[in-house]
Amino acid sequence: MWGVRNTKTAEPWIEQGLGPFGPAALKPYSRTRFATDGSALLKIYVGIDPEGRRQREVATVERAALWGISVPAVLATGNDEAESWTVFRTVDGSPCSVSTHSAIEEYIGHVVAVSGRLHRPIAGATPGSGWEARQASVASSHQFLLDQFSPRCRSLPWWAVLSEALQPIDSHPVVRLHGDLKPEHLLIDGERLHVVDWEASACGPAVLDYTDVVFHLVRDLLYGGMPPGRIPVDLLTRLPFSGPVLAWRLLLWLDRRRTRDIDLITAHDVYRLAAEEQAAASAYRSLAQSVALLRAAGVPR
Repeated sequence: MWGVRNTKTAEPWIEQGLGPFGPAALKPYSRTRFATDGSALLKIYVGIDPEGRRQREVATVERAALWGISVPAVLATGNDEAESWTVFRTVDGSPCSVSTHSAIEEYIGHVVAVSGRLHRPIAGATPGSGWEARQASVASSHQFLLDQFSPRCRSLPWWAVLSEALQPIDSHPVVRLHGDLKPEHLLIDGERLHVVDWEASACGPAVLDYTDVVFHLVRDLLYGGMPPGRIPVDLLTRLPFSGPVLAWRLLLWLDRRRTRDIDLITAHDVYRLAAEEQAAASAYRSLAQSVALLRAAGVPR
């Protein structure tokens, strides 16, 4: 894989061979450090399943490159007792802008282009993390989504509502997913589009990727100060829609924030978002209203 070197110890070989690296930038589930000459990025996985995420990202990047998607080359990867890590070659480009209506329209176009390469039905594929083949006995699509919540969620009032609402997605084709599509993971370099951060790659219904795009865009615009009524739902309706998956994505965000934030959502809120008979635009307006209220209640982005 592009001459990748696998080693059990990140130091001192990484610093000597690909560094030195600058100060670490902290994210919820990783620490990243750029080489001082800008040629490489060291990513250290922390939090949820760091070794599984490392292996998944390295394997997925290799597969995505074979399908003509521009991705960062893996220069080295490994683990030790303390951490799992990968060094990527840096790629030129700037994150997609979402600062104007036209910029958001262009961003949605890039999402559609990337998804067109990824979202091809796979014979015999089953839902789950990563793109590797699995036994047919694994969970259904709706169970795969429910399993991503912490155990405490099963006792909350909305659990039964969401569980029932998600069951129809079991009939959707299973495709390869990026798993975390958002503007900062699509880098524009002139006419070229680079796709980064593949650690959340998975197999499942294509609507999971599209819902991720909608959720991140709505949340980030609102946290950036945009009023709910100005969210460009007309552009978002270009993407496939699932009310139950939209409700699931909102709840997953809250489940991974502060312990009590998820208690701010009621069963009625989930039912309203998950109602399949509503139009996508109506659901997206409801999402914007809910996220605005959560922001006002102090929920961190």
